[in-house]
Amino acid sequence: MTVTKIPASRMRGNISQGFGVEILYPGLSLTADDSGIGPIGRIDRAQVQPGHLIGMHPHKDDEILTYIRGGEMLHRDTVGNEEKLDKTRFMMMNAGHTFQHEELMLGNSPVRALQIFLRPNAPDLEPMVQFHDFVNESSNSDWRLIAGPQEAPLTVRSDVWVFDARITKGNQLSLPSAAGFRTGLLLYVFDGAIDFGDITITTGESAFTRSFDHQLTGRAYSDVVLFAFDLEARVFRGGMFSGNQKRIG
Repeated sequence: MTVTKIPASRMRGNISQGFGVEILYPGLSLTADDSGIGPIGRIDRAQVQPGHLIGMHPHKDDEILTYIRGGEMLHRDTVGNEEKLDKTRFMMMNAGHTFQHEELMLGNSPVRALQIFLRPNAPDLEPMVQFHDFVNESSNSDWRLIAGPQEAPLTVRSDVWVFDARITKGNQLSLPSAAGFRTGLLLYVFDGAIDFGDITITTGESAFTRSFDHQLTGRAYSDVVLFAFDLEARVFRGGMFSGNQKRIG
C-alpha cells in the first residue's frame, strides 16, 4: 500500500530569542476538509531556551501529550499540579471543558520537545492531568507504548495509540503488532533519517499509510514516534488547538 510523505513545517519564532516551534498539520497533505487526520490534530516540535516562560494559557477539548527529548521544564496548571518534566517523565493533559497551564524551562540546556494535540472522542469532558516516569530515556530497536485509550502508561480519550523507538543506522524495525487492528498509521521523525516503505523521511517529516507491512530502516541514528489509529472512530474536531483549522467554502 502507498506511503504518503508529509513535509516538515517551517520554523515560527526564533530560538535565539527564546522560543521556536514547527507546527505540523498532517491533514494539509492528506485530506480535503481537515487540517488533522483522524484523532491527530497537530504536532508542535518546539525548541525553547532555559529560563523562558510560556505563561498561563487555556486549552479546551484537547488531549495533549508532552514528549521531551532534551532539557527539562516545570509545569503548573489550574487543577493544582506543579511537576518537573524531562526525558523520562512525560505528561498527558486531558484538557476537557476547562483547563489552563504554564511552562517554565529549567536547567542549562534548551528544551527539545513535541507537544502533540490529539482529539478527544467527545467535547466537554472532565479535565485531568497524568504523569508517567519511564525507566529509560528511549527504547532502542523496539517499540515503547507511550499512550493509548486503555492499558497504556498515559490514557488518551480517543482511539489512538502512541509508540516511540530509537533506531540506529542500518537497523530494521517492523511495525508493532499491538497496533495491527488499526486502520491508519502516522510515522513522525523527531531526529534522524529513516527509510519507510519506498520513501526516506528525515527530521521533522512524517509519513502516512494504511499498511502494516512496511519496515523501518535507519539511515542515521533516529528517534521516531508512531501513531496507530482508527480512521473511522468518532473524534471531536472542534478542540481549541487540536480542532480542524481548514476553512471549507
